[in-house]
Amino acid sequence: MTLDLERHAKSDESARRLIERFCWPAGRPRCPRCAHAKAYVLAQGRLRCAGCRYTYHALTGRFAGLAGLSPRQWLRLLTLFAAKETAHAMAAALAVAYNTAYKAATVTRLAILADSLDGLAVLGGPLGRELGFAGGVLRPKPADAPLAAVPVFGILEREGTVFVDYLPDMTPGDLLHFNLRFSLPLSRLGAIVYSDRYQRYQTLVTCGSDLLARRIVEVAGRVPAVEPRREGFWPYARERLVRFHGVTARKFPLYLKELEFRYNHREDDILPILLEKVCAVVPDLD
Repeated sequence: MTLDLERHAKSDESARRLIERFCWPAGRPRCPRCAHAKAYVLAQGRLRCAGCRYTYHALTGRFAGLAGLSPRQWLRLLTLFAAKETAHAMAAALAVAYNTAYKAATVTRLAILADSLDGLAVLGGPLGRELGFAGGVLRPKPADAPLAAVPVFGILEREGTVFVDYLPDMTPGDLLHFNLRFSLPLSRLGAIVYSDRYQRYQTLVTCGSDLLARRIVEVAGRVPAVEPRREGFWPYARERLVRFHGVTARKFPLYLKELEFRYNHREDDILPILLEKVCAVVPDLD
């Protein structure tokens, strides 16, 4: 499916109709509270449920409703997100505050995470709350605020499709243990530490752990000698992670899941897929 978002973004009405098409693919609105299909039309695109009398609009209860952008702004932001623009560039193009653009980009990444294989398990647990997701509300913490527990991920790739597997029972301390006791090679990319092959995973990866300081990881006689493949997800991800200025432990899980999504759709037009994801209903994980 090819979308001409520039054409739809030329007017508020056209943008609203397109967003509604993605929110209500069956062609009829449904109340996000009781799922009743009949509604009364109010002003400014709002609806009132004929069943429970709840007032809502297309973005109510959806990821796109968490960021405070209009449908027209969402179309423009997703075009920039697909083109890998920074939050600063998004803010300038939309004439909004940096924090607004950054929040919308974070919402997009959360929507991508939620639709991944382990997304609901991540969002419903402690890591989801650390990422700012709580009960369908986005409460982001400062990007450089430390995580209570630094997560570890395993990279599993088969036939050109990758799965970034969150490993809740593994810690950076385990990577250090494997390195010192079982000679598992570790390498660094700034604050990111990644391993050689481990069991079924091409690599284990984490970011922001004080435990895995350079002087500990690169001890005498154990200088990392990882030689990753020239093709595949991890070389692809490493190259792009370098471009994310100031990757922190808090940003890293969302960036990694975004790269999983981009890699698995590297031959596709991702704009309609992104629009579908941000128009999805926010899962109730309480």
